[in-house]
Amino acid sequence: MAVIVTVVVSWLMYRYLAPDSWKEWTRAGVLQAFIIAFYAEMYGFPLTIYFLARFFGLDLAWGEGGNLWAQLFGTPTAHIVAMLIGYSLVFFGATLVADGWRRIHLARRSTILMTDGIYARVRHPQYTGLFLIVFGEGVVHWPTILSVIAFPVILLAYTLLARKEERQMLEQFGDEYRHYQQRVPMFFPNINDLLRQES
Repeated sequence: MAVIVTVVVSWLMYRYLAPDSWKEWTRAGVLQAFIIAFYAEMYGFPLTIYFLARFFGLDLAWGEGGNLWAQLFGTPTAHIVAMLIGYSLVFFGATLVADGWRRIHLARRSTILMTDGIYARVRHPQYTGLFLIVFGEGVVHWPTILSVIAFPVILLAYTLLARKEERQMLEQFGDEYRHYQQRVPMFFPNINDLLRQES
């Protein structure tokens, strides 16, 4: 199960977030390591429970499934709640990745600066989607020692990549991209703008 899910998730990642140059493969490597470690631990021996019991003296009665929330709260309901919240974040993140990929593919074919749709809300919707997927699955739904440690590393790696891409966009589009940077946030939409648009 761990191998199957790792292959499927890895294929999806490289399908929509394939690195453009060999230097960017280091960031993809961080994400790939997260995927392998996360699913190997999720479907294998729960390393996190071991660490909590061995080094922090947390004595837990072992329950079905090995989910951390179910173990900490003593009820499978905690796992269900975490799963619903986590998968909601994963679904929303995957939607951002797919929509961002579709729009940027169109922009590259036409050699234009994409500022419509989701790109009118955030400058890097694919990375926002990736952050939501990793957070929803690796922190909210099924937190493990490895996934919680890996999340800020992935956040940092892709933030650095986004900054590098923005320097390239400034070289290509100049003031047009500079004005776009001033209007649109990098990863997360401005809440005040969203509220004004809804009212």
